[in-house]
Amino acid sequence: MLSADPQAVLERLRALCLALPETDEIVSHGAPGFRVAGKMFAYFRHNHHGDGLTCVCLKTMGRDEQDLLIEADPDLYSWPAYLGPSGWIGLSLAGEDTDWGHVEARVLTSWRLAAPRRLAMI
Repeated sequence: MLSADPQAVLERLRALCLALPETDEIVSHGAPGFRVAGKMFAYFRHNHHGDGLTCVCLKTMGRDEQDLLIEADPDLYSWPAYLGPSGWIGLSLAGEDTDWGHVEARVLTSWRLAAPRRLAMI
């Protein structure tokens, strides 16, 4: 599902990501991406290649976690094109009822997976 206001969604996601230590934003493949100490941990996508989704792509521990998340809530989680095989998951940001506390927790988990050990313990 697409967000009615993708710019507002991006601004909220950006605030969550950039609040984390040593995080910056870059444009990656034409879309906003966030990295920690040079490693990507989040990508914002809005209708990526016409997929009809507004989501954030985040790192996971791997295929088992991806499968578990998608099976538990297929309306919230999706297999992201190109990134899925590398252990990433799509988390929908399209609903007016988006649980931003949940989004923040998943962003932090992804950040920890990408962050150097000296940062990941916070």
